[in-house]
Amino acid sequence: MFDFRKDYPKITESRAIIRFQDCDPLGHLNNAKYLDYFFNAREDQIPQVYEINPVDFFKKFKAGWVIYNHQIAYLRSALPGEWVRILSSVIFFNHDTVVTEYVMTDESKHQLKAVMWTTQTYIDSATGKRMNHHEEVMQFLGAIALRDFDFHPNAFQDRIKQIKQTLLNQA
Repeated sequence: MFDFRKDYPKITESRAIIRFQDCDPLGHLNNAKYLDYFFNAREDQIPQVYEINPVDFFKKFKAGWVIYNHQIAYLRSALPGEWVRILSSVIFFNHDTVVTEYVMTDESKHQLKAVMWTTQTYIDSATGKRMNHHEEVMQFLGAIALRDFDFHPNAFQDRIKQIKQTLLNQA
């Protein structure tokens, strides 16, 4: 299912074009649609980068993740017809929780458009109750999570500043 001998990228990245139908009357990507773009990107990135299908996890372990919290900042509008980059990474995990960070930038990765942290808990699919990650799941998360990311749930605004500075330094 997952080759633990490989060194996998910790940050996944893909491109997307902002669709006119997803925009509000002012010509900006609708706030609710950011979630769709982020989740669709991650859904595409996982099998491409890690060579696994998340559905395989659900079938094998009879468990999965349920989202219970989002923190999102809309920083610059994404516009119809614009190509954007969407980066995603696991920034925190423990025995039953995963936090995924999503970043949307312009095509050149110079302008930060949005940042989102999504917190999920691992649940048993039969009971719907929270449970500990299986050992193989913990190994998978350990292999793909950002190392040395100092996660603090209340540090979201600080993280936005850090990403902006990184993009500025790369420009």
